[in-house]
Amino acid sequence: MNPFSEPHMTDDFDTLYDRALGAYLGLAIGDALGATVEFMRPREIRAQYGEHRDIVGGGWLRLARGQVTDDTTMCLALGDALLEVGGARLTGDEHMTAATRTIADAFVGWLRSKPVDCGNTCRRGLQRYLADGSLSGPQNERDGGNGALMRNLPTVLALWHDTAALERVSLAQARITHHHPLSDAATVGFAQLLARLLSGASHDDGAAWVADWVQTHPAFAFQPYPGRATAYVVDTVQTVLYHFVSHADFETALVATVNMGDDADTTGALVGMLAGARCGARALPQRWLSRLQRDVVMAITDQTSGLLAMSRRG
Repeated sequence: MNPFSEPHMTDDFDTLYDRALGAYLGLAIGDALGATVEFMRPREIRAQYGEHRDIVGGGWLRLARGQVTDDTTMCLALGDALLEVGGARLTGDEHMTAATRTIADAFVGWLRSKPVDCGNTCRRGLQRYLADGSLSGPQNERDGGNGALMRNLPTVLALWHDTAALERVSLAQARITHHHPLSDAATVGFAQLLARLLSGASHDDGAAWVADWVQTHPAFAFQPYPGRATAYVVDTVQTVLYHFVSHADFETALVATVNMGDDADTTGALVGMLAGARCGARALPQRWLSRLQRDVVMAITDQTSGLLAMSRRG
């Protein structure tokens, strides 16, 4: 299957599809590239690789070349749930409880499939849901990780045109496992930024939006860059926004990000998502795209088409 071909589209929809597919494939590329150096320090990366810039697998998870982690596979689980629910049930409050339960069930199915990795907060939240059926736990300081942020891309593809529904569903999927004000702010903020990029925002437009957003959410200020790339949502957001704003080129932004190490699969995935939406799928580096496992590329391609069809019906 050619991930860049999609029949029966208008020119405007073709452009939207290219950006959306660029975001999703960019996320998977960043995930696969960054996973090799996850939990390493920059000096360790330099000692072993000089500069890490090839999808080779390995790392602490001992991945096959082109294999992705929970960043991508949780996105695919969420996307499948959104397609099952359908757009009409995502735009009305009366259906949100049932829709959120479908999402939670999809995450449980993902967990039971024995994924290559699962964050502690995601696991704890899903175990709570299995134990008591609750779709959100109480607000918890331990929930300030990046797990809800990393998987929200399908929500944006389905609802990029509807600001209120985009925020509502982003928070609903997030709080199944993460209930923390900084996680909430980051998940909604990145959803809004990605929606703008899908609409055609340039690098300068995106940077200006980020500057305004950071003024409203000063906890995420990244100038000067603090240099931390951990799974704490503030560190993740600062790293991603710093490199997204600093580099207009997809490859340059992604290489700079993953060479920070720490939670490099997630920071790489999120920079790949934003920069991929900005440049579009046709501009993604072919040497990286060709290294992704074929079944992942096919699943992403099919899901992108389905989620954008939902957005059109909406």
